[in-house]
Order: sequence, then C-alpha cells, then structure tokens
Amino acid sequence: MGDVLAGIHAAWEFESDALVIRFERGIRTPKLYQVLRERRVPYEALASVTLTPGKRGTVVLHAVPRPGADPLMEAAAGQLKESSDPYRLVLPTDRETLAEYYRDELRALLPPEPGAAGAAGHGAGGPYDGLDALDGHGGPDGHGGLGGPDRGGVLDALGGAEDPYGAGGAVAPAERFLVAPPSGPLSFKAYDGKASFDGRAEVSFRWFWTGASSEKWKAGDQTFSVRDLCGIEWRSPDVFDGHLRLLARDGGPRPTQPDHDPASVVFGLGYGLVHESLPFAAAVLAAIRSSDRAPVPVGSRTPGAVAERIRHLGELHRAGLVTDEEFSTKKAELLAEL
Repeated sequence: MGDVLAGIHAAWEFESDALVIRFERGIRTPKLYQVLRERRVPYEALASVTLTPGKRGTVVLHAVPRPGADPLMEAAAGQLKESSDPYRLVLPTDRETLAEYYRDELRALLPPEPGAAGAAGHGAGGPYDGLDALDGHGGPDGHGGLGGPDRGGVLDALGGAEDPYGAGGAVAPAERFLVAPPSGPLSFKAYDGKASFDGRAEVSFRWFWTGASSEKWKAGDQTFSVRDLCGIEWRSPDVFDGHLRLLARDGGPRPTQPDHDPASVVFGLGYGLVHESLPFAAAVLAAIRSSDRAPVPVGSRTPGAVAERIRHLGELHRAGLVTDEEFSTKKAELLAEL
C-alpha cells in the first residue's frame, strides 16, 4: 500500500504504477462519486496535474486524464460540473504544503514538456502555478517518494507530449482505454423508457407508455448488439435536450430529435440523472471499443464508423488538441476510406 492523501469526499492512494481514487459514500458526497466508489488510474493515463485555489478555504489538486484514456470522461465529453469531476481532490488550505508535495511527485512521473523549464517542465513560480518542485524526495511529514525502481519509465508511452489543458500544447490521445469503465449501474430509467446493458454484448430500450413518442411505440422495444454500434452520444440531463443516443455502424439516416429516435432515450423530470446515465454510457462505450480492437482495412470502414471518427476528431479540434491543419488532413484521410 502506498501513501494516502485524504481530501473532502475522496482519498488518493499512490501506488507504484497507478493512482487509486476512493470515494466516500456519505450523504453529502456527490452521487456520481458514490456510484464510482473506486477507480484505479495508471500513471500513463494522466496528462498533467495542477493545484489551484478552491472555494471557502480549500485548494484543489486536479489530475488531468489523457484524451481517450478514460471511458467515463470520453462519454462525458466535458459536460461534468466541477463538483462531480472524479479527478479533483479538494483539500483544506492547511494541507496545502502536502498537496504541493504530491502534485510535484505526480508530475515527476510525467515526461517533461518540450521547451519548458522548472519542475516537470512547468516553469517556476508560486504554489498555484504548479511550478516549484520540492527539494529532495523525503516529502513533508516524513512521507516517502512515490516512485520505484522503474519510476522514470512509467509514462514513456506519452513520448514527451505536452499538457493538453495548459499552455504547452497537446498530448496524443491514448490508443485504447487505460482506465476500467464503471461496473454499474447497468440499467436506469429515462423519461421515455428503461435502458439496460448486459455488460458485454447487448443494449436494450423498453419504452414507457407515459413518455415514449409515437415513433418509438411504432418501432417497438429495441435491442442493439454492441458489434453493430460505433459509439454513443451522451447529453447531460442538466441541460436542455439531455439524452443517450446509440450510434450505428451502418451510418443510416436517423431522426434529428432524440425523442423520435428509437436508438435514443431522453432525460428530464428527474430521469436519466448523471450518476445513473453517465456510468451506463461509459460502460457501453468501453464495450464498443473493446469489440472494435481488430484493425479494419483501409477502404472497408462503414460510413457510420468514419462519421464517428470524424465527430471525435472534431471534438479534439474544438478542444484545441488538434490544429486546423491536422484536422483538415486527418478528415480528408478518413473520407478517403469510404
């Protein structure tokens, strides 16, 4: 067992090769944390670590995951509120020095940013700049370092990529999920139906007569094979038009509105809450990616699969992780595969 840093609603344990995040299950703990319970995040799944001032006498230690490393964050697509972000550890300000130490220890596990100076390639500055490395590795209060014999090579796969959310540039997206998907819940009630997932091969929607549209009633209850899907679209229930939509590989026409689409369930009026629908979406997405690991020869990709990859590429572009030139070039390559 490694060092443990306890915060508000969660604790981080630092193992030799991974950060283990354990969430409290108290009444005031965000419900998403209670559902997730525990997450093991390999260091290679992290892009950067920051320390910033929080609210009402707190500081926030934030481990930023690599794009494409965590199915939960991929499904969320930036829609989570800060209070529900599972990678944030909130600490009272009297633990700031300890937080600085662990920030620097985690950063030491990341490759330096090209052309940057200071600790872990982040320059020099004050405690909130994420900048000053502590001298030595003894740590405050007698804590030992986080590393091990192979500490320097833990994140070689990142190839010296830069922080995707800082000023340095972009980290290459992970080629596969590095963090395990949530184990549950595998069913939840939406406004117009019940969504269920067997955890491996099939997703089903069973319509409610009180909420489902006539289009869905005409289509009947739906069962989808994971192998026939190329992705998911989750829109938070905290915003207008919240829904979960399954994206088919065949790329055929589909209704614009999710309440008319038999491949979608819609949220609202207390149905499809984040802690119910997001872990479900992440588990389905992980199963889709797992079933699609076999390489597809160039020129044989389905329109639906290509459309999904272009959509994902567009998200990276809007997030600033892909340049205009890279976006145009890669989009042209994908279209050429049709």
